[in-house]
Amino acid sequence: MSFVSALPTTSPTNGTHVSVASPVVKPLAVVILAAGKGTRMNNPDKAKVMFELAGVPMIDYVIQQALTLAPERIVVVVGFQKQSVMDYLQSRFAGLLTFAHQDQQLGTGHAVQQSHEALVGFTGNVLILSGDVPLLRKSTVQAFARAHEQAHATVSVLTVDAPNPTGYGRIVRAADGAFERIVEHKDASEAERTIAEINSGIYLVHAPSLFSALAQVSNTNVQGEYYLTDIISILRSTSKTVYAWKCDMFEEVHGINTVEQLEQATEILHALA
Repeated sequence: MSFVSALPTTSPTNGTHVSVASPVVKPLAVVILAAGKGTRMNNPDKAKVMFELAGVPMIDYVIQQALTLAPERIVVVVGFQKQSVMDYLQSRFAGLLTFAHQDQQLGTGHAVQQSHEALVGFTGNVLILSGDVPLLRKSTVQAFARAHEQAHATVSVLTVDAPNPTGYGRIVRAADGAFERIVEHKDASEAERTIAEINSGIYLVHAPSLFSALAQVSNTNVQGEYYLTDIISILRSTSKTVYAWKCDMFEEVHGINTVEQLEQATEILHALA
């Protein structure tokens, strides 16, 4: 399957014009995780989200995704080589972003927790995106947001069927299709490992519930990290509604983690230019 139909409907440019759509979900904030290293990108001194697609850092595409929803706030969590990320984004999206700092890489839950100060007093929904997932379609983001609202969910997770789900957290559903839980690959039974539907790592969460759940996340695991996925079980344990919405294309929610994946996505963008 090609990346072609997974590309954003409009490509970022190096110009200064930024279009902001009308809101889909009200009120809405977006948190973008952009603190990581590009460990497998062959340049250990460069922030992962600053690697370029068609001459544009991939974080640019993710900001554009967020802007299609016209959120009240966009918080970018920066960490490794953060000054380069902030300098670029401040020049490109002046006045539209707030930055939160994750100076220690202690997991995805810890990363989102760093946005709390920027969202004090905010009681709407928080869309959590990854800065290394630049091919998410505008239509998918908007449909996910609408589905979350229609389900009256406290937290929604965006899922997809993966051609090879090995290593991903699986989505376990009840016989009627309702979401039950996420099981990590290492913890999955043989039957659960046959499930193709995976967790994309993209979430929409009621803000007060998000930060309440994050305060309960523990790092008592092999990696010693705070995992964002733990909020799902925490919220379900208090009878909050958890909803799983499946998109139809794996490539658009697949993070770019290697030079090969970056080159493939860049080739597609050049082909469409």
